[in-house]
Formats: sequence, structure tokens, C-alpha cells
Amino acid sequence: MNPSFIDYKLSNEILKAISMLNFKSPTKVQEKVIPAVIEKKDIIVKSQTGSGKTAAFAVPICELVEWDENKPQALVLTPTRELAIQVKEDIFNIGRFKRLKVSAIYGKSPFYNQEKELKQKTHVVVGTPGRIIDHIERNTFDTSNIKYLVIDEADEMLHMGFIEQIETIVSSLSKERVTVLLSATMPIDIETLCNKYMKEPIRVEIEEQNTTTDRVHQERYDVERASKIKLLRDITIVENPDSCIIFCNTKQKVDDVYDRLLLFKYSCEKIHGGMDQRDRLKVMNDFKRGYFRYLIATDVAARGIDIDNISLVINYDIPQDGETYVHRIGRTGRIGRDGKAISFVTEDESKYLNDINQYIGKEIILKEKPDRETVNNLKQEFSEKIVTAPEIKETKGVHLNKEIMKLHINAGKKTKMRPVDIVGTLCNIKGMTAEDIGIINILDVSTFVEILNNKGELVYKELQKTPIKGRLRKVSKTMDA
Repeated sequence: MNPSFIDYKLSNEILKAISMLNFKSPTKVQEKVIPAVIEKKDIIVKSQTGSGKTAAFAVPICELVEWDENKPQALVLTPTRELAIQVKEDIFNIGRFKRLKVSAIYGKSPFYNQEKELKQKTHVVVGTPGRIIDHIERNTFDTSNIKYLVIDEADEMLHMGFIEQIETIVSSLSKERVTVLLSATMPIDIETLCNKYMKEPIRVEIEEQNTTTDRVHQERYDVERASKIKLLRDITIVENPDSCIIFCNTKQKVDDVYDRLLLFKYSCEKIHGGMDQRDRLKVMNDFKRGYFRYLIATDVAARGIDIDNISLVINYDIPQDGETYVHRIGRTGRIGRDGKAISFVTEDESKYLNDINQYIGKEIILKEKPDRETVNNLKQEFSEKIVTAPEIKETKGVHLNKEIMKLHINAGKKTKMRPVDIVGTLCNIKGMTAEDIGIINILDVSTFVEILNNKGELVYKELQKTPIKGRLRKVSKTMDA
């Protein structure tokens, strides 16, 4: 019999969110991790990206966290800002009906705003090691009540030189905690970390039924450096993908390829580490939604970014190691889907190709470049697709948002607004109960409140004529669900 999320004795709020997020039945990693964390056991998980591991720790943490407690109870460490934001969204969606507050804390984002957020009730903090340490050292993040620690993508943390920072963070936490460590590979330094900070951990290795390298059809083309752009044009015309990531090894190369494709009127955007965080986020979100077809990226986009239905990955520059290669091609062929990856190899890169072949245990097929006639025959079809708008995809959590309305109230801390004032007013509206009130976020001069269970319209209308804390307030719907 197939396991079900009902088997884990989860609360109705969590089960409702899981169902609306369209989680059918637990993946292999979720089957192992959810019951272990609920029983408060430490666990080490060796599992590839794309195996459903975020939900594996997010579901039990959302279940175990106590809503009434004001101090943060769970800390998730991630290697990159993008992953921190994505994990935050996933945890937020799963804990939505339990009204859990989740904060993403990372560098290159205003410290003061994060400090203000952490001063409010926060249940779960997701962050990158450097910025988390900044907050701990400045006493703006109270870790005294952290009962659950998750170290996500531990091998990538090691590559990025974060192990010492992780040790600094872990040593500031209570020893009475549950620790979950997830990693695609298990280098010796990660083993040492586990031995030092975990209590009799359960070890789980998820052997994929069909690994990334099996799921993804892989091809390569030998090419001279000067001919790469022409080959890229020809390949994209022949393949004509609905959505495609083109990987380059440097920011400069991303800029160059992006500029060239713009000249050819491609529907494209770029992302690399030199860009402003807000711009990077916007590009990733627009790509997830399907607003453009081609994303030109450095490896900043290769780790843990969860985008469904990418039909093609092109390694414009071949990566220098096998692990990066597998992470890149893993952007296509996500769980249960086949994908395709094409790599361009110049003569001086053949040594990297040998390393990759060895790492994946097979040789990437060498193909003949498409001839002029083939390309010309397919040009018309390609041109038609380039000028038609891509199909816009639903974002994760969109079904959750359908019965939730977010309202903006034109009053905040400066007018001494408190959650109890909002809750009191809302519960006096006929047909409303405390269960229908979602997350309340009070800022200096604004308050945002989520109304659950399709009662948003009712509340919105009533608040046009109902005073809050003795005065009528301007109340509006927000576009941000």
C-alpha cells in the first residue's frame, strides 16, 4: 500500500496545506525524514536535489513548532540567498493555515529591516550563515529557544567555505535540539561535522530509482570558441524549447551571450552573482512563471532552484567538475519527468569532459552539428514561437492563495496598533472566528492581515464601516497574496 501523509498524524492545518499544494503521496526522502523528525530524532540525509527534501523537513517542523511561542523555534541554514528565499516560501506555504511566521535572513539585504522582522513573533528563520552570525553577534536574533536546526545542502556549504561559520552558529544553540543535515554527497568534513554535533543520528541514503543522469538525455557538440554563438543559434532553432537555461562559467560570458541573444530578438533574461538581489529575485520569479523562454545564468541558478518544466539545459561553457554538471542538468528532468541537456566542448575543455564522464559513469554522446538545410527548414517554426507569449505557469501555493485575501490597514506600530486589536475587531464581524485569521504583520505605519477560508470579501466590506481601535481605517486589498 502506498504511504500517505495521513499516516504521520499531522494536524488538520498542515494536512490542508499539503493537499492544496497538491502533494499526492510522500517521496522516498519524505517517508524517512518526516516520522524521524516528528519523533525528535537527529537525521543525516544523503539525497540528490529535486527529491522533495525541503518538504521532508518543512512538514514536521511546521507540525512541531508551537504557535504561541514568540521566540524563533527552528533555524534552517542554506548556502545561497536564492535557496533561503525558496525554502522560506515552501515552509510558509506548508505552515500557512497554522499562521506560522517565517523569516528569510541573508546578506545584501537591509540589516535594519531584518532586525525589525526578527523583533516580531517569528517561528522559523531561514538564512545564509554569514548574515545569521551577524544577527547573533548583534543580539538581534535570539537563538535561546531554537529546538530544530536544519543544515541544507551541506556539501555546497563546504565548497563555499561556510563550515567554520556553521560551527559558530551551532555552538550558540542549545544542545537540547533536533538536528537535520541534508547533503547530495558526504565529504569527510561533513562526516566530522555530523559526529561532532549530532546525537546518534539516523542515516538515510536515498538511492534514486532513476538518477538525474538517467532521466536526462545528454548530448555534446565539439566546437571552436569563436563558433559557439552560431552553434547556440542553430541548436535553439532545431530544439525550439518552451523553456531553456543556458549556463556560462562567468558573469562576463552571461552578459555577452545575453546581449547577443537580445540582438536576435530572443525572449530572454540573465542572472548572475554580480546583479542586485532584487533583480535576481525578479528574474527567477518571472522565469518560474514562464514570462520568458531563455535564462542565461551562472551556477548561482543551479543549486536547489525549483522550477518545473524546463525542457532544455545548454552548457554553453562546460562546467569544471562532475558535481556541478549534475546539478546543472538536474534543472531539467525534475521528479517524474524526462529532460534534455546539451553541452558545448572546446578543445581545451576536453579534460573537464573526461572528469564529467567519469563522474556520471558514462560517456556523453557526441553529435554532429545541425547542417544549414535542417536549420533553415526549422527557422520559420522557431520564429513563430519566439514571438508568441509563453504559457504562464501557476506559482507554487497558488491554490492556497485562492481562498486567502491579504488586506492592508493604514495604521501600524506608530499608532500603537497591536495584533490583539486586529483579532478583536475581526472576531466581532458576524461569521468570522479566530480560525479565519491568518498571519498578521504590523509595520511602522501599515498592517497586513491574511483572511482565510474565502472570507476576505466579507471582511473587506465590513472594515469599510467598522472602526479598528476606535477609528475607521483605510483598508485595501493587496495584490501580494
